[in-house]
Amino acid sequence: MKAGSSAINGWTVKWTLGSGQTISRVWNGRLTTSGTAATVTNETYIGALAASASTMFDFLASGTATTPTLTCTSP
Repeated sequence: MKAGSSAINGWTVKWTLGSGQTISRVWNGRLTTSGTAATVTNETYIGALAASASTMFDFLASGTATTPTLTCTSP
């Protein structure tokens, strides 16, 4: 996740899981899933980003690899 020209205080990344994909672990974010919809929101210690700053989260998944389209937002 990368902030744009203004600082942000919180972020969300959403994508659709491919057929048979599952996520078993996430680091530096909070995962929620509903069907094939996956959403990761920031942990409190990495939610605030200065303008142009970036952060990342990691996850452990299983299933056939795909390249999803991500939607990134900030509240």
